[in-house]
Amino acid sequence: MGLIAIGDIHGCCETLNALLEELDPGDDDTLVFVGDYVDRGPCSRGVIDRLISLKDEVDCVFLRGNHEQLMLAYIDHGEYDAWAMNGGVMTLNSYLDEERKLAIPMTHIEFIRETKLFYDTPDFFFVHAGADPRLTIAENVAAADEEVFLWERSHLRARRLAWEKPIVCGHTPVEAPVNDPLLINIDTGCVYFMHPGRGLLTAVRLPDREFVSIPYSD
Repeated sequence: MGLIAIGDIHGCCETLNALLEELDPGDDDTLVFVGDYVDRGPCSRGVIDRLISLKDEVDCVFLRGNHEQLMLAYIDHGEYDAWAMNGGVMTLNSYLDEERKLAIPMTHIEFIRETKLFYDTPDFFFVHAGADPRLTIAENVAAADEEVFLWERSHLRARRLAWEKPIVCGHTPVEAPVNDPLLINIDTGCVYFMHPGRGLLTAVRLPDREFVSIPYSD
């Protein structure tokens, strides 16, 4: 079985389709999406549609990003301001019907609710943002701190990582994938294509650490 992790999509549906075509996953592959499917980009609805259909084509694991968490906070509790400041307006616009009324399909809400906070395998640990660098992965899991799994960045500055195996994550855009012994970051800022050094959607084939990147397209 091959593991293929895919970085932050952020509403970039056409780029996602191009990356999937390039990857051409087979029956023995598992695609692990590290979250942030929505917000900022032009077609969050299209991204969720494609991911839902993809489940029937190939084995998939869908992790939750902080942007899915913000979307759920809006859906469940009406918490709009934080989501809007983080690109939620673009997502809402993608769900407006012909009469400009908001229409989020229940299948999309259920998809987001079913996303996982992490995916643990014998050789790699997958999570959206990262983990507390002072704790082992087992200790991070035991602590079950959603804030850490969805928002953490302190590991990027840590001199030492206490983790017992590599973590594969996104969340923090980088100019090129981070490929360190204990850290793989595949958020290459696809939605930030207007900024120098950004604008790529990146995947990594594991365990070989073969990176595949596709430039933003609309």
